[in-house]
Amino acid sequence: MKIFPLAAGLLVWLVACVLALSLPVTAQDTSTALEQQVEGATDPGMNGAASSTDPALPRDPGKGPVTNLPLPRFVTLKGSEGNARRGPGLTHRIDWVFTREGMPLKLTAEYEHWRRVEDVDGAGGWIHYTLLSGVRSVLVTQDMAQAFADPDPRSEVVYQSELGVIGKLLQCLPDWCRIAVEGKKGWVKKTAIWGVDPTEVYP
Repeated sequence: MKIFPLAAGLLVWLVACVLALSLPVTAQDTSTALEQQVEGATDPGMNGAASSTDPALPRDPGKGPVTNLPLPRFVTLKGSEGNARRGPGLTHRIDWVFTREGMPLKLTAEYEHWRRVEDVDGAGGWIHYTLLSGVRSVLVTQDMAQAFADPDPRSEVVYQSELGVIGKLLQCLPDWCRIAVEGKKGWVKKTAIWGVDPTEVYP
């Protein structure tokens, strides 16, 4: 009659010991799994930016890690001023200030809420994405560039643009783009503007 309670007590003690020994192992395994998940969510090729794609798959270098849009691509300055910083964050010094609203910029990299952009001369830096717009524009790089009624140099010349004029991009063929400057619309040769890829067809 006294053996059964003793055996039962010993059994309970053994079960408690096994459970006590197994708990730290379970906690350690869980912690390791969480660390692996965090590391897996970060692609070293993105400079620490979180990836929305499967980390096991190679990232397309031609797509932005944040937006999955093509890189490089052209955007425009949304307001009349935009600070371009040395790095992606407010703690980095300002290297350049863009001051022309609607000017075209080439976007070359993405990191969280920051985009690295440059102008026609290659000057620029990291700028907050809220200061940029997807509306397309072009910069006239040829003095007195002619705009034609049709994408044909034999068609009527509608207007001429001075060097440095910004025009709204309306359409692009392989060699021509239709732009609007001060309400006037016409076709210009791609060689006379900056803000589109050489073979880009738009939209």
